Amino acid sequence: MSNESSEFWSGARDTIPVVVGAIPFGIIFGALAINAGLSVAATLGMSLFVFAGSSQFVAAGLLAQGAGILVIVLTTFVVNLRHALYSAALGPYLSKLPQRWLVPLGFWLTDETFAVVVQRYARGDDSPYKHWYHLGSSVAMYSNWLLCTAIGMVAGTQLQGMANWGLEFAMVVTFIGIVVPLLRNVPMILCAVVAGAVSLLLREWPNQLGLMLGALAGIAVAMLAEVAGRRTSMPKSQELPS
Repeated sequence: MSNESSEFWSGARDTIPVVVGAIPFGIIFGALAINAGLSVAATLGMSLFVFAGSSQFVAAGLLAQGAGILVIVLTTFVVNLRHALYSAALGPYLSKLPQRWLVPLGFWLTDETFAVVVQRYARGDDSPYKHWYHLGSSVAMYSNWLLCTAIGMVAGTQLQGMANWGLEFAMVVTFIGIVVPLLRNVPMILCAVVAGAVSLLLREWPNQLGLMLGALAGIAVAMLAEVAGRRTSMPKSQELPS
């Protein structure tokens, strides 16, 4: 098996835990979209061409309320602003890839795939095929999301009140399991604590702005902690003038 193939299947395999966590989320979207009045083609098309869970939920709700296209586009844009942070984090690892790679990997970038592939990119080995790992993770998530949307559309016509079952909590538990092992130093721990606290305090803000501000606050605190740590460990002779 070539290195490309081994990386691809490793990426798909390592994504299985978040795939499992995303299954209820995808099924609920399919059910809600159908019950909100979207057609089968529109529901499948949204998962096929948008592929953004939170934005799809928001867009489906706005469409059901008869909102205009501009409102829907602007709202989903704000909801997905966090992907700019993901892109910035992955940018150094992907900077040498051609457009034929950057376009699909950019389209398939999700919270789950980012959480998986950033660990692979950060490993110290010099494998030139890490983007194949990224591709494997992306394809696994994309295939799962399309399949779960289809299952949800069928279930939505048979079962009522799926949104109240609390199945989406599986995704929260999955992300906790992914993030906690990554917290290896004080700046990382502070980042997670501050981001979580701010997001909870601002959870009532519209369009997930609280989540975005929580992420920015966590990053800011982590950067300050990193700078403070470096100054503390810097020899007296190398300290910067005040």
